[in-house]
Amino acid sequence: MSGFVRRIIHTSKAPKAVGPYSQAVVADNTMYISGQIGFNPETMELVEGGAVGQADQALKNMGAILEAAGATFNNVVKCTVLLQDINDFTKVNEVYSKYFSKSLPARAAYQVAALPKNGLVEIEAIAVLGEVKDQ
Repeated sequence: MSGFVRRIIHTSKAPKAVGPYSQAVVADNTMYISGQIGFNPETMELVEGGAVGQADQALKNMGAILEAAGATFNNVVKCTVLLQDINDFTKVNEVYSKYFSKSLPARAAYQVAALPKNGLVEIEAIAVLGEVKDQ
């Protein structure tokens, strides 16, 4: 029976975990990024600006985690966007498109009853590490 390599990703440039989980885990060449909310990593407080500000900060946090693993947003193959209010969908899409503008990942978006720390947006992702060759 063969195994696989698991590597825990952590960076101080993204918010520390607020529970028993890792910022991200790499299993072989697949990276699973925990849901990011709009925390400022220095203060561990939600940023201002409503859903737009929180989505932007969540994606900045995700970018720092990707960078810590030697990846970029281009390595992301799947995202899940959780919204406290589905009416923020269009505004969050505008922010999202600044980070994902080509070779768009698969994605799901949902309205949820509540998010940690009363956040308005949470975004998680799956990325594949290594050189990306688009077809």
